[in-house]
Amino acid sequence: MDIHNQTIAQLAENLAAGGLSSRQATEAVFARIEATGQVNAFITLDREGALAAADEADRRLAAGDAPPLCGVPIAVKDLLCTRGLRTTGGSRILENFVPPYSATVVEKLRQAGAVIIGKTTMDEFAMGSSNEHCHLAVPRNPWNLDYTCGGSSGGSAAAVAADQCMAALGTDTGGSIRQPASNCGVVGVKPTYGRVSRYGVLAFASSLDQVGPVTKDVRDAALMLNAMCGHDPRDSTSLREPAPDFTAELGRGLSGLRLGLPREYFEVGLDEDVKTTVMAAITRLEKAGADIREISLPRTEYGVAAYYLIAPAEASSNLSRYDGVRFGYRDRQARELLEMYQRSRSQGFGREVKRRIIIGTYALSSGYYDAYYRKASQVRALIIDDYRRALEQCDVIISPVTPTPAWPLGTKSDPLSMYLTDILTIPTNLSGLPGMSLPCGFSAAGLPVGLQLQAAHCREDLMLRAAAAAEEQLALAGKRPQL
Repeated sequence: MDIHNQTIAQLAENLAAGGLSSRQATEAVFARIEATGQVNAFITLDREGALAAADEADRRLAAGDAPPLCGVPIAVKDLLCTRGLRTTGGSRILENFVPPYSATVVEKLRQAGAVIIGKTTMDEFAMGSSNEHCHLAVPRNPWNLDYTCGGSSGGSAAAVAADQCMAALGTDTGGSIRQPASNCGVVGVKPTYGRVSRYGVLAFASSLDQVGPVTKDVRDAALMLNAMCGHDPRDSTSLREPAPDFTAELGRGLSGLRLGLPREYFEVGLDEDVKTTVMAAITRLEKAGADIREISLPRTEYGVAAYYLIAPAEASSNLSRYDGVRFGYRDRQARELLEMYQRSRSQGFGREVKRRIIIGTYALSSGYYDAYYRKASQVRALIIDDYRRALEQCDVIISPVTPTPAWPLGTKSDPLSMYLTDILTIPTNLSGLPGMSLPCGFSAAGLPVGLQLQAAHCREDLMLRAAAAAEEQLALAGKRPQL
């Protein structure tokens, strides 16, 4: 097996045995990135910093002082601050921003010994479902380079699928980890809201954003969560509940697990390939001992409408800080302060970001707050209640991740059609529950199809147990595109 093909678990075992060095592994992934440059998954690479970190990891390995991810090359979505390394958010307005500090989750990965190789491309400020809304680089799906890899964490998913790193960090505000993971045939996890610190993450929608891992298999996702989770006093929304060992439940199988199928998720105009592939996977799980039962999430159809009021409203507030004064892009031609604000923001933000700022500002404006934002928040409460009732009847909810497989780049020019691709992932964010995508098959065109799993608050362990058992039954974990 080539070095770049290895999972975290495989590489960690080889590093511990001394048959391989972290420097060799890091050089191997940089060589892989160069050889598969057509995927275009990175905005910034840090070869010098990565090799220095790899050498330090090799010293720790030799001294027997090796933390769990020691020497493992990992990529980071360009929404997370990395001290001394450019962090753009995929936007012109932060094109040359170099943060003076790192996000807590990046610090945690470094403490666990991970080697950060670079920053992956993304939709601008995480606003998009195709990764086409990026000022700096548009990635391509490794399974078919003419197709989208999904968004907004598309670069992270594409990099993992192309074996350009062993794992990557993404963020998920309305499906931005799970949807690209599904499109690229890898594993993507959105933890419970508050499980992973948001400190140092460029904010999109603060009540929805969550950092999570993109990996080659379920065990690697559990290993990443072990390193990432935990309370952070610098994040006021960080959970104080201790995180378990997420690998502990992986081998327990499906026997006795109640898997709920939400009928509404199969009534939203699913592509026939998606429906057939997902149902075939569910049949396999039932034969393996899972208790499959139908459940209802009746307010699913209102999720997109509620989300596209709540998220833009929070984005309008969060992105007001980018005004050209202290950092970021500034128009140098303006002669007055107000003109400088207007020109800097108009030129610095892309079309999709400006669209959402306008929607959010309108929804929060005097006279409209009660009609829009408050109503959306009430719908959100109803969706949370739907999940509470459903999870009394089952342990894990399973469904498709997206209504369709990946689509050709440039074919969804209508914003609404793009927004609707997240109809099955958005409710998880509105409820704050954990969710994930697991490869479950392929469309007739050879594009990956994902299976979504969701669980109760802080029950990632149960969700990962079901995912690991499903992964074993479906036997797709090692399948990679030919580049």
